Amino acid sequence: MLIGELSTSEVQARLSGAGLGFEFGVARARVRSDVARLAESIRTVYSAYPLTEAEGFFDVTARLARPPGLRKHFRPQISFWLDGEQPFEPFPAETHLPLMEWGLNWAIANRFNRHLLLHAGVVERDGRAVLLPALPGSGKSTLTAALANRGFRLLSDEFGVVRLADAALLPLVRPTALKNESIEVMRRFAPGAVLGPSFPKTRKGTVAHLAPRSESVAKLAVPARPALILFPNFTRDAELALEPIPKSRAFLKLSTNSFNYELLGPEAFDAVTKLVSSCECYRLRFGDLEEAVAKIGALLASSA
Repeated sequence: MLIGELSTSEVQARLSGAGLGFEFGVARARVRSDVARLAESIRTVYSAYPLTEAEGFFDVTARLARPPGLRKHFRPQISFWLDGEQPFEPFPAETHLPLMEWGLNWAIANRFNRHLLLHAGVVERDGRAVLLPALPGSGKSTLTAALANRGFRLLSDEFGVVRLADAALLPLVRPTALKNESIEVMRRFAPGAVLGPSFPKTRKGTVAHLAPRSESVAKLAVPARPALILFPNFTRDAELALEPIPKSRAFLKLSTNSFNYELLGPEAFDAVTKLVSSCECYRLRFGDLEEAVAKIGALLASSA
């Protein structure tokens, strides 16, 4: 059974009770909440995910709750609790889904150290993965979402999960957070894609979450072999430019764009070495999504 096959009231009942379990691939999360409006948002952006009972081990156990007292009525807020602790300040109550998504990302980035975590989007076609490492504001999430809606399988838009033993890329499939202009860009680019509600006036502007396609969710246990590393940079109205970069430079950029490279030490060094050695590495500047997606598809095909 899928989460989308539940009614909103059934999703809410699970959130209010034992919790709702999520299978993301290499990580599992359990969420509890008394925020009624969160249930409909979850049902929209997680509709293709298998329903997971809230029992057994979870990498993250989180709760979104309204504070007690008069705060419920005067400028209402919600708090994110992680294993009984509150890692950051409350958010306005109307930003329930962004808080859940950001909170889960924070928990994974800070606590999930079985594998190397790179700040990167990852997509795959024919078993071969494209890694898109980038800093915020580079267009990484938008480009990853575009590829995932043009025949590529989404592994992640936020975490490039690298298995330490062999540098395979592992799925950690979550809804893609789109911000500001990217929301309308993706509506035009992929009109059939499922977008959750827009949340204005968050700390990152207006945010909406793009639901992963069912084909990506169906392969939560399937790793991919790294083939390309592309460092994207969106520049409005720019002509597409693809520039090869030395593997030594790619190594440095990857190792400094990681959540836990220093913590993992020599194992992380070896994993990044294997990753870079197995891939062609480029810097990609783009101003048009269709052009960038076509170029990446052609580049992946030619590198086989």
